[in-house]
Amino acid sequence: MKINIPYKNTNQFSNLVIDYQKHDKSLKEFINYFPDIDNFQKQIHQKKKYPVNRDVLVDVLEKQNASIDLTNLSVKNLKSLRSENTFTITTGHQLCLFTGPLLLFYKIISSINLSEKLQSRYPNYKFVPVFWMATEDHDFEEINSINLFGEELVWSSKQRGSVGSMSLDGIEEVLIRMESILVNSNNAKKLMRLFRSAYMGHNNLADATRYLINELFGQYGLLIIDGNERVFKQNFLPQIKKDVYHKGFIDVIRLCSNKIGERYHVQAYARDINFFDLSNNNRVLIKKSDEFYNLSAEEFSPNVLLRTLYQESILPNIGIIGGPSEIAYWLQVFNAFKQEDIPYPIIVQRNCVLIMRQLQLKKIESLGLNVNDFFDDLDSIYKKYLLNKDASKISLNDERVLIRKIYSDILDKNNDKGLNDNINAELKRQLKVLDKIELRLVRSAKERESISIIQIKKIKNQLFPNNMLQERYNNFIPFYLEHGDNFIKILKNNLDPLDPNFVVLLD
Repeated sequence: MKINIPYKNTNQFSNLVIDYQKHDKSLKEFINYFPDIDNFQKQIHQKKKYPVNRDVLVDVLEKQNASIDLTNLSVKNLKSLRSENTFTITTGHQLCLFTGPLLLFYKIISSINLSEKLQSRYPNYKFVPVFWMATEDHDFEEINSINLFGEELVWSSKQRGSVGSMSLDGIEEVLIRMESILVNSNNAKKLMRLFRSAYMGHNNLADATRYLINELFGQYGLLIIDGNERVFKQNFLPQIKKDVYHKGFIDVIRLCSNKIGERYHVQAYARDINFFDLSNNNRVLIKKSDEFYNLSAEEFSPNVLLRTLYQESILPNIGIIGGPSEIAYWLQVFNAFKQEDIPYPIIVQRNCVLIMRQLQLKKIESLGLNVNDFFDDLDSIYKKYLLNKDASKISLNDERVLIRKIYSDILDKNNDKGLNDNINAELKRQLKVLDKIELRLVRSAKERESISIIQIKKIKNQLFPNNMLQERYNNFIPFYLEHGDNFIKILKNNLDPLDPNFVVLLD
């Protein structure tokens, strides 16, 4: 069973994301097409006009994935990329330890489900889900830990540079710690075998992550690509030179960013130069182009903005699956795509999910509340519960109406316009007094209903750990321990990436 909640009702997403979900016309100048199923036919026609080197792509994928056992479906999908009628649906993420927070699963499932949905709608074409590993990322502190049953497991390392090339020294201690935390069950044993094979059987984080993702999602034909590849970057060299040596993208990116900034928060900072230097076993932002004429193509690494162009120059891609922040920065680069005459893909927001137990729902309903209420802050939930319990004892809304009426009558009687400001100021003061009194009444009611208040706080903390969306905090492990491989199937069967609603899944 699932419950759909409009994004605007969750109080968790930016105005830009909400407007994008409802296909607000004001965003049309930053995209080609909104994510409607019919628009993908138009996107296919546009992408067909832009040649990508399919033979190079397939050769690189075969090389990168030679060390893992691809499923028959993945092999079939890989070979199909040589055909001009095959297109990709791509998502990507950092190389988070043990896959990181749940949102990674939602990204990949969204990519798989959209590919299948398009395959059903357009059977004359082939659609392949792709996972882009962000191996060049250097924010190690963002990927080296997970939260598990209230504990933080941290992989400590003093390595620097691109995380994909980092050795796995020291990670065995994390595996030992995890094994001591997990219950002794068949699913726990299976997970530990999987993690040990991934992290103890490979030399670096990129290879370990590729193995892990393939084992989890390969049955659905997912292909895994590492953009940190010499031949890819050589083909992208004209854009690298244009940016590093001539600052050729800042104007078009800034134009979009400034327009977006008139209404929304701008996600990514537009720089004069949008590449990093990967030489010397590090990843350093390039600030002065004259220092980097001797670098070879593979030693350049695009930042988050130029990675969008780089990715679309490599793949026969028609759709991107991304989270809220990714939607925001993709909109910033629309004019850069026009400048380079590279087709701009359809941006699809990944499914956003809250998993909750039936017992939690029953408890919420017994308190006179609903799931939507728990997307608010705790004080708002408390107040709604108390108002439902006995509004007459805490709500002063009737008194507010009465006071406003009294002061409205006073204003009507007043002939001295100079007094109006004083009268309105006094009204505001009286309303503030009522607010303070009501707050005390709420506090008193909370003491009387202390047991229920504790229950509300417990449920809130379970559903929104550390006051965050569950998908940004919890790892998949607890759910896998309960459901095993069926956990992925449950997600796949219940999520639709073109459904513009937040999903609550009842476990």
